[in-house]
Amino acid sequence: MPRATLTISSKNYSSWSLRGWLLCRMAGLEFDEEIVTVDDPTVRAELLLLSPSVLVPRLTDDKVSVWDTLAIGAYLNEKFPKAGLLPKDMVARQHCRAICGEIHSGFHNLRSALPMNLKARHEKFKIFAGARPDIERVKAIWTECLERYGGPFLFGEPTMADAMYAPVCTRFRTYAVALDGPVAEYVDHILSWSVLQPWIADALEEPEEIEELDVEF
Repeated sequence: MPRATLTISSKNYSSWSLRGWLLCRMAGLEFDEEIVTVDDPTVRAELLLLSPSVLVPRLTDDKVSVWDTLAIGAYLNEKFPKAGLLPKDMVARQHCRAICGEIHSGFHNLRSALPMNLKARHEKFKIFAGARPDIERVKAIWTECLERYGGPFLFGEPTMADAMYAPVCTRFRTYAVALDGPVAEYVDHILSWSVLQPWIADALEEPEEIEELDVEF
């Protein structure tokens, strides 16, 4: 049987590609990466913030082809139930699904004001006022989860929720978003997470092609 293939775009800029990649790594799926260049129109749409998710990432595994990030997570949870992508407890499981759905379909102001850029690091950054409610909502979600489930991940152990919110952690670090207490500790924990480290290393070595899009981030 051929290995699975995960089609992704920029490791420096593509938050949706990161989510799909993390889910595959967390599930223990053996897969090859297929990188789509920024010349691809679907990738341009994502990086220009015109769409939260188009056809990247796309997971192809035998006869299965799935391209929505939540659908990728659902498929991997069915194929690798022991990986714990969703909590075992029914109440926690529905809570996890709810906050994953919230980041999947919302936080548009946060995305546009603080796009993912792993190579950048600002000591100070003036955040657009419209993004502040999104930031506060993310902090509230994390605080509730960490208090209820005890950390260090949102539901105690690594789940789909941590994959979905990992790009937000990178954004908060890139743009010097003020954090404290358990929320700050959570960001530190995710950014030092061994599963995430290979992606970050690749992103930092990635050729700079985004300038071809002629757009300011």
